[in-house]
Amino acid sequence: MPDPTLIRPYLEDRHVELAERVADFCARSIAPLPEPDHDDAARARARELLAALGRAGWFEPIAARDLRALCLIREALAYASPLADAVFALQALSVTPMLLAAGGPVAAPSGSSPGDVVHAGSGAPSPLAGSAAAGEPDGGPGDAAAATSPRDRWAPAALRGAAMGAFAMTEPDAGSDVAALRTTARRDGDHYVLNGVKTFSSNAGIADFYTVFASTDPERRGRGISCFVVPADTPGLRFVRPLVLSAPHPLGEIAFEECRVPAAWRLGEEGEGYKLGLATLDRLRPTVAAAACGMAARALDEALAHATTRHQFGQPLASFQLVQDKLARMATELAAARLLVYRAAWEADHGAARTTKEAAMAKAFATEAAQRIVDEAVQILGGRGVLADHPVDRLYRAVRALRIYEGTTEIQHLIIARHLIERATSSPPDPGAASGHAASSRSGNEMTDASASAREPVPAGETGAAPGGAGGPDASTRPIASNPPPPHGASA
Repeated sequence: MPDPTLIRPYLEDRHVELAERVADFCARSIAPLPEPDHDDAARARARELLAALGRAGWFEPIAARDLRALCLIREALAYASPLADAVFALQALSVTPMLLAAGGPVAAPSGSSPGDVVHAGSGAPSPLAGSAAAGEPDGGPGDAAAATSPRDRWAPAALRGAAMGAFAMTEPDAGSDVAALRTTARRDGDHYVLNGVKTFSSNAGIADFYTVFASTDPERRGRGISCFVVPADTPGLRFVRPLVLSAPHPLGEIAFEECRVPAAWRLGEEGEGYKLGLATLDRLRPTVAAAACGMAARALDEALAHATTRHQFGQPLASFQLVQDKLARMATELAAARLLVYRAAWEADHGAARTTKEAAMAKAFATEAAQRIVDEAVQILGGRGVLADHPVDRLYRAVRALRIYEGTTEIQHLIIARHLIERATSSPPDPGAASGHAASSRSGNEMTDASASAREPVPAGETGAAPGGAGGPDASTRPIASNPPPPHGASA
């Protein structure tokens, strides 16, 4: 399991404790499960994993919005099972828009400090256990359900693992270009009528509710997109078909056909859905990088185990210098990726107004490095590495999607470059003012970037990841974070 020692400077004691607990949980409850070998089996297993993660309390840091905790959990889950990681990720994606639209983090249990996650994984009550929807979610768009806010109705059940969410943004003709989506939401009295198709939606067909993005004013493109929470049993919502991946994963397509939803199920104001969706993706992007690190760590461990026990030409594979070179590069890239991930998460947790550039660096580097590390593991294992039932072959199939969803690598590079160029072109010519500018330019650039992305959307990668995101309700008003502490042994 991933070792927290390297990233210890970015963690608090509670995070180290959480990392130990989630590693133990994964070793006992997730790793021993046989991997599903087809789509139907993956769909059934996803529901089982949802319940298991909920019972153990692992969804609670989603409500606390503790990004380092989310990264630690995804890294451990991805090491043990990419499917378990996907289940966790979709709960975060589907619930986070509700939390952002409501404004401010969800309150922790009595006696806890804000953002406290020490109880996560201990089976303690959810931070939302005392809300109106503490029981099982009721079905159907009846009057009582319509009067309940989406957050009160669905977030508590989702965070307990009693309701599965899905994030429906991508469409057949709107992947990277989120603002081009064609699903419409027409106002009709106290309701909206949704029409359109969503594709590449994880949990499609098995979710209990969908966080849906639709246009309430098509002429305004991104500024006319709104966000809705739609229960799966709403009349007019139809599961069209599964989309079968090489690595079993519950992906599919859904359609809205004159689907009437109460206006109360809209998240935020009309036209704020684009910013809300991008803020969600921007916030959670480092967790994708953490998952990549988990898969890479598993591949490295499998390669090491094979290289030290497999003998050829009368000696272990690990004694050959070319194999040693591969192992050294794999370990180095993994270490660098993890440091980028937890730097971005540390910045966000310590109040940075935006961490768009840091998150983009983490996702771009970690996902690309993970692909290389898994590929090298296949090479070290030889024929065993391409057997369908071998963990490394499963990782090879699972890791590829991370370079695409929630923002392709190419888009992350554009984000990084744009921040660098904006910083360079806005720097004052007076050298004496440079230090002061460096301390303040980040906040200004972040807000400029937010308004620019809403005004002129840039292609952002399948599943609707954003080029720099949007300010939205997630923008912090706390002071910008200082630099993180140096790693052990480094000078300040």
